[in-house]
Amino acid sequence: MGQVHPFRGPLFELFARHAAPDRPIEALTDLLRAAVLPPDRALPVAPAVDRTLWDGVDRATVESLIARAAADVGTAWPQPLASAAARVHRDGDRLAWEDPAFARQRRLSRAAVAALATLEDRWVDEVADGAWLLCEQTSWCWPAHDDSMREHDSVLATVTDPFLDLGAGEVVAQLAWIDHLLGSQLDDRYPGLRTRIRHEARTRVFGPFVERRNWHWLGLDGDVHNWNPWIHGNVLVAALRLLDQPEEREERLHVIALTIEGLDRYVASLPDDGAIDEGYAYWWNGACRALEALDLLRFATAGALDAVPSIEALRNTVAFPHRMHLGGDWYLNLADGQAKPSSDQPWHALHRAAVRVGDSEAKAHAATHRITGGAAATEATGLGRLLIGMTDAAWLTASAASSPLPREVWLGSTQVLIARERGGSTLGLTLAAKAGNNGEHHNHNDVGSFVVASDGIPVLIDAGRPTYTATTFGPDRYTIWTMQSSWHSVPDIRGIAQSAGKEYAASNVQAALSPSSASLGLDLEGAYDVPGLGRWRRELRLDRDDAPDGAGTIVIADSWDLEPGSAAGESTTIRLLVAGRVALAAGTAVITPLEGAPPLRLRWPEDVGAATTVRALDDPMLSEVWGSTLTRIDLDVTARDKLSVTVEVATGSGRGDR
Repeated sequence: MGQVHPFRGPLFELFARHAAPDRPIEALTDLLRAAVLPPDRALPVAPAVDRTLWDGVDRATVESLIARAAADVGTAWPQPLASAAARVHRDGDRLAWEDPAFARQRRLSRAAVAALATLEDRWVDEVADGAWLLCEQTSWCWPAHDDSMREHDSVLATVTDPFLDLGAGEVVAQLAWIDHLLGSQLDDRYPGLRTRIRHEARTRVFGPFVERRNWHWLGLDGDVHNWNPWIHGNVLVAALRLLDQPEEREERLHVIALTIEGLDRYVASLPDDGAIDEGYAYWWNGACRALEALDLLRFATAGALDAVPSIEALRNTVAFPHRMHLGGDWYLNLADGQAKPSSDQPWHALHRAAVRVGDSEAKAHAATHRITGGAAATEATGLGRLLIGMTDAAWLTASAASSPLPREVWLGSTQVLIARERGGSTLGLTLAAKAGNNGEHHNHNDVGSFVVASDGIPVLIDAGRPTYTATTFGPDRYTIWTMQSSWHSVPDIRGIAQSAGKEYAASNVQAALSPSSASLGLDLEGAYDVPGLGRWRRELRLDRDDAPDGAGTIVIADSWDLEPGSAAGESTTIRLLVAGRVALAAGTAVITPLEGAPPLRLRWPEDVGAATTVRALDDPMLSEVWGSTLTRIDLDVTARDKLSVTVEVATGSGRGDR
C-alpha cells in the first residue's frame, strides 16, 4: 500500500482520541473491527428478497420510475464515445461525453427500481445490460477530470492508470447498490456478473484509492473542497458491500478507515457556522454528501460511530440551505451556483439530517418539497440517494411546511449577509451582500457584490455561471464574463476590474444587525490592483419600516480616495447588474423584475452619467434562469469621490395591496 498521510480532526477526536493518537488509521481500523456490520447488512436499504419492504414501498415513486423505465425498453442505451471524450481537449466541450454517460446511469437506476419492485426477469435483464455496459466502459472518470493527457499524452483515458474522480465514485457506488439489492437475481440469471463488478471496482477504485495517496481531493495541501466527501462517501458505499470475501476483511476495514480519515479532513475544514464558500448549489454535493456519508457510517456500525449531532459545524451546515433561500425557487447564488437551481435535489437527505440534529427550521424547509402523492425522490441525483429517499419513513410521511425565511443571517466565516424586511415573508426587499476574497472555491471575482430581491425575486443579481467547459477550471477561467467583477455589482476603478486570488480580499468587514436595519460595511481596495487607490469603502444597508404598510429601502454607499496617477484618464464606474426590463432616466432607473415581482426604483444624483449595456444570453445555464438578456447599468463616477444608490419599491406598484 502507498504512503498514508494521517490526519486527526474532529471525527478522530470524537471516535478514537484515546486510542493510539499517533496512528489514526490503525486506531480507526481497530474501532471498525469491533463495530462494522457484515457486507450483506451494512447498507441501509433491504435487498429485493425482503418483500416486506419492496411490496410496500412508496407507490408514487415506483410508478413514476417504472413508467420512465418502460419508455427506455427497446431503445439503444446511451453510448459515450471516444470522439466525444476527445472534445474536452479539442474545443472544451464536456457535455458531448457527459450527457450520454449520465443518461446511461439514470436509465440503469430506473431499471433497478423496476426490478426491485416487480422481480420481473425483463427488468433484471435490463439491469444486467446496464451494469455490463458500465463494466465495459473504458473509463468511469469524466474526461474533463482525467490526467491522461498530462501523464500519458493521451486525449483518451489510460486503462492501466485509472483516475479516481467524481464519476468513478458515482459508478462504483451505483454498482455496489445494485449488487446489494439484486445480487440473488443477478446470480440466478447472470452468474459471473457480480464477480466482474468486483474486479472493476478493485481495478478502478479500491486499488487507486489505497495506493495513490496524493489525490488532490484528499486536501493534503489544506485546500479541501466538495470532491472530498463526494468521493469518500461513494468509496465507503462500495467498500462496505463489494469487499465481502473473508480474505478481504482487513482490506475492507482499512479502506473504510481511510474514508473516515478523508471525511475528517473535510469536516475539519467546515467553519463552525456551517457556511459553504462554494454557495448553496454546491452544498448538495459537498456538506450534504458528508452528512450522508456519516449517516451511512452510523448505520454500518450500528450507531457506534455517530458524529453529526456532536460536531457544531455539521449541526449548523444543516441550516445553510434555508439561510440562503430568497423565496420560491430562488436562492443566493454565490460562486458557480445558479440563482434558480434545479428542484431535483435530495431533499430527504436534508430532512433526515435536520431530524438528526433537531433543527426544526431546516426540517420545515426540506418538507416544503415533499408533495403529497408525488414522487419522494428521483434518479437524477443518483441511485443511492433515490433508494434511501424512497424508503425513508420519516420523509415519506413528512407534512408540507413553509420555508422559515429568517429575517437576517450573518455568516462570518464567508462574510455573507442576507436580510429581509420581515422574517417569515418574502414580501418587500431582501438584501444579500458578501465581502470575502477572490480565492474561494469556484471563485468569481465578486468582493463587495450584492443581490437585491423584490418579493423574493432577484432584481439586482449575480448572473451565476454558464455551462462548464475545459476553460472553466483552467488558466483562462477569468476570460469568462460571468467570472469577472465587471459583470458583478461592484466598481471598475480606472477601468480596472478586481483581480483573482485569495490575497485580493475585503478588509475592515463589519456587519451590524438591529430590529430596524441590517448592514454590511467593508473596504474594497484590497480586491484591486489599481495605482493610486487609497481606500474604497462600501456600506450596504437595509432599512426596515415597521409600519404595516411601510416600505423598506436599501442604500449602497461608496466613498473612496483615488490619487492622480498614470491611469487617471481611465473612467471609474460603479456597475449594477440587473434582471428585468430597465427604464433609465436622469438620476433614476425603474426595473420591472421577472415573474411579476413589484418594480423597483433606483435613485442616484442626477449629475451622474448613466448608461446601459445589454448582454444577450445564449447559454441555457443562464437563459433558463434569467431569460434572453441581462442589463448592466454603468454609473460614471470618475469625477466624484462618493456615491449613494437607493433602492425602493416603485410607487404605484401595488405593493401596499398585498
